[in-house]
Amino acid sequence: MSQNNSLAMFETEPIGKLMTKFALPAIASMVVNSIYNIVDQVFIGQGVGMLGNAATNLTFPFVTFSMAIGTMIADGCVAYFSLKLGEKNYSEAEKAMGNGISIALMAGVLMTLLMEIFIDAILVLCGGSTVDPQTYEFAKQYARITLIGIPFVCVSMTVNSIIRAQGNPKYAMFSNLAGCFLNIILDAWFVLGLEMGVAGAAWATIIGQALNLVLALAYIPRLKGVKFTLECAVPRRKTAFSFLPLGISSFFTQFASTVVVICMNNLLVSYGAQSVYGADIPLAALGIVMKVNSIIISVMIGLGIGSQPIVGYNYGAKNYKRVKATYIRTITVGLIVGVIGWGCFQLFTQQIIDIFGQESELYNQFALKCFHIFLGVIFIVGFVTPSGIFFQSIGKPVKAMISTMTRQLIYFLPAAFILAGAMGVEGLLYAGPVSDILSAITVVILIFREMAIINRDIKLQDA
Repeated sequence: MSQNNSLAMFETEPIGKLMTKFALPAIASMVVNSIYNIVDQVFIGQGVGMLGNAATNLTFPFVTFSMAIGTMIADGCVAYFSLKLGEKNYSEAEKAMGNGISIALMAGVLMTLLMEIFIDAILVLCGGSTVDPQTYEFAKQYARITLIGIPFVCVSMTVNSIIRAQGNPKYAMFSNLAGCFLNIILDAWFVLGLEMGVAGAAWATIIGQALNLVLALAYIPRLKGVKFTLECAVPRRKTAFSFLPLGISSFFTQFASTVVVICMNNLLVSYGAQSVYGADIPLAALGIVMKVNSIIISVMIGLGIGSQPIVGYNYGAKNYKRVKATYIRTITVGLIVGVIGWGCFQLFTQQIIDIFGQESELYNQFALKCFHIFLGVIFIVGFVTPSGIFFQSIGKPVKAMISTMTRQLIYFLPAAFILAGAMGVEGLLYAGPVSDILSAITVVILIFREMAIINRDIKLQDA
């Protein structure tokens, strides 16, 4: 199939069929990225206990920050790549691909080195000074090993995004799933079989990430219409500055998560120490709840990413009716999935908690409150998250950034500090629904304004 015929599907095939083709693999890939961390929590909870889970939650900012950089590069690269394909500018698309891969590698190596050098300072910043000494040692051990895998993650994210945009999302899904399944198998063997504890879970994670990278790189020679060369991989300021701003929304989404997790860790251990729960129970319990919730968030991000090449190509080709129809289909599915996820969290709470190990009644009590209160209106993300990616897909990074920043930082953190000061550690749980509702109102305003512009362009085309 020629490059033109391959890309023509974005203009001619039914949107539902395209969404199924691109969104399902993207969702699977994003969920797999969440499962990497959740699987470790499950086996650590069963093999080590609550302190082990508290330790991995303490190190979670390492993951979210590296994901922030990796996602900015990958999403910015593929957004620019898709726009250039829509414009039939294949030479610039090749430069975007090559620069995305090389910059992802350099960024990953740099992050690994810097985080290793400042590991103790970062752990203290994340709330490590207040936790049980054993929790701190577990956290340091886990972080030192998982840092090795950061370059693997950054490069594989970029390559898999390019593979999806090239029209083969199933292969990207396959490489992610293969790494995830290997991680699960090795987790069981290392943590439960060999009794390697948190170190075993960490080694299982980076081995799975390495397999994902190898499989993604193996596909590069099979790319259609564009060719990867060392010349196109040489970093170019013009190309990099063209695509990196398009990934800024994704960066702030993940970076905001980093800031939120750091602040929440410190608030949890500080106010938790003043309550009957102590410092470690809130840190472990809410950390698990947030990671379980990351599955729903990943589905929404996957929906947005899956629609990205469809929206990006048609926006570049000025097919505004298909842009609008794709967005409406995306948020409709997002809200349906959000309601289903919310229902599962509310109805099967104890069963979900037990997956991560049997703990004290006090622990179960706080974990139940986390699910029921913190995730009280989580279905709203089915609208908010895909909308942010929609703005990114049409080259509106400022609106995309606003869409993501409101929920994560502008509304959530002030609510967390105010409610914790007024109600103690349990007040932190109400910050979740408060920020979800306020961010939804903000995004509705932005979307109505953007749709007014798109509707105007549609009328001009029909005139």
